[in-house]
Amino acid sequence: MLAKRIIPCLDVKDGRVVKGINFAGLQDVADPVKQAAYYDREGADELVFLDISASTEGRQTLVELVARTAGQISIPLIVGGGIRKTEDIARILQAGANKVSINTAAVLNPRLIREAAEIFSSQFLVAAIDAKKVGQPGENKTRWEVYTHGGTRPSGLDALAWARQVEELGAGEILLTSMDRDGTKAGYDLELTRAVAEAVSIPVIASGGAGNLKHLLEVLTLGKAAAALVASLFHYRQYSIAQAKEYLKTRGVKVRDGMA
Repeated sequence: MLAKRIIPCLDVKDGRVVKGINFAGLQDVADPVKQAAYYDREGADELVFLDISASTEGRQTLVELVARTAGQISIPLIVGGGIRKTEDIARILQAGANKVSINTAAVLNPRLIREAAEIFSSQFLVAAIDAKKVGQPGENKTRWEVYTHGGTRPSGLDALAWARQVEELGAGEILLTSMDRDGTKAGYDLELTRAVAEAVSIPVIASGGAGNLKHLLEVLTLGKAAAALVASLFHYRQYSIAQAKEYLKTRGVKVRDGMA
């Protein structure tokens, strides 16, 4: 069995790491370059850098800030936000990113994933899916809809169907965020995560809702996620990455070697 990964997330707006609840009420947290260096020292397996306002503001990712961040770490860096074409992907990779995460542009132009996979290969491509539970009272089957533009616009796409499609198009991994759980610290949406993980064969990174170490254990086992994305839990030093890895190891979860 592949080792599970622990991945801190830097949501970046106006050059600063921020954190909110359900994609709203953003609060300033830290400088992204310094925070990235801290997580590298702490033993993170990878790091996600999301320029969360790039798509809604119709601009490109903050490439210079990505380059400065990449220059401070030795672990893989996943960068997303404002990526609309293959030239944007090339620019982000040249700035030092190891993988590129695409959400809005992929929904608007699914061919972008196939084109990017052909040019750069699937291992560099992460399809980001922001999903929100939808449906009418009395419906038997739970459904989730894909949202774009930083979680501000419903796409009409079913999250499970879209997950299958991005895999077919060539995405090498899925970054799945539960909009309902984001920032709540109430735990990951295990039903959503497990449904997507079972629908595809590529790794799923679970995001949204980590409030304690038990939540990480649940999403990596019951939720069948390959990795757990964490923000508040680590940003505010509630737990260290080493503590998280040790907790998982003592409960039978294989994790990557590091500070733990």
